[in-house]
Amino acid sequence: MSPHATKVLAFDLDGTLTQHKSPLSPEYRELLCQLGKKYTLLMVGAGSCVRIFKQMRRFPIKIIGNYGMQYATVKEDAPHNRIVLERDNRVDVDHALAVRRADSLRRKLGCSSYQGDTIEIHESGMLTFPILGTAASIKDKLSYDPDRTRRREVYSQVVDLFPEYKVYVGGSSSFDIVPHPYAKLYALDLYCKAEGLTHEDILYFGDDYGLGGNDEDIYLSDVPFQCIDDYRTIPEYLKQLI
Repeated sequence: MSPHATKVLAFDLDGTLTQHKSPLSPEYRELLCQLGKKYTLLMVGAGSCVRIFKQMRRFPIKIIGNYGMQYATVKEDAPHNRIVLERDNRVDVDHALAVRRADSLRRKLGCSSYQGDTIEIHESGMLTFPILGTAASIKDKLSYDPDRTRRREVYSQVVDLFPEYKVYVGGSSSFDIVPHPYAKLYALDLYCKAEGLTHEDILYFGDDYGLGGNDEDIYLSDVPFQCIDDYRTIPEYLKQLI
């Protein structure tokens, strides 16, 4: 890490600051409060800004959501902070085509057994292909592919089936399917342009930097990047910056 030139600390959420879709812990919140006195804090998320805001327990932080399709700030209004959505881009989706592609993918991958819906179509135009289905239990999701090996083995097949999207090995047992050009590096570049920053002004923390990971494009760029392989280890890095 090179904290001397850093102005912004940017974070992935799931697997970096928290367990998958779990709330921010009091210990980590206190660390962020201390860091916020020295740095601008920024979330760069795959999920929506509202979901991130709630998972962060309404912590006051700038939020990039949906790979840059959304951007929000948090206003500190007593007794509860409130989120202000400043950008909310949306892309039209052919729902019938998305379902057909998901069904075709399930046949190819041999995962025709699932709970809930075969694919999740978000209001933003993003898609989620949940291998276990939209209604699978969190326990089953977490145990399905913890090291992402199973999904990386079939990653190229998902990419081929959704050529007009960017595909990520998302969550714990799914693929995020995002309309071009949205991606975390694209989102970070938008933020830098708006704030008059360069890549070297940012230190990014992420766990999903391997093939198909939603932090991979930032990891492969010139943005200073701190790999977090277990969210329980991030305090040792953050305490060095206080």
